[in-house]
Amino acid sequence: MTLAKRSLNLAGHATSLALEPEFWAVLEAMASTRGLRLAALVAEIDAGRGARPLASACRVAALQAKG
Repeated sequence: MTLAKRSLNLAGHATSLALEPEFWAVLEAMASTRGLRLAALVAEIDAGRGARPLASACRVAALQAKG
């Protein structure tokens, strides 16, 4: 499966994040449902991820939303 890379601005820093398209679709739906931009949703996930890598935290958030 191919990863899709996106560039985001988190806490004033440019970063890129590579996830499978299916995870991006769930994250985009989550952001839309909450009235957020995708970057704002990823920033919330980033703030609460602890030591977990950001990509892993985003995948877990997407899985929990679909659960």
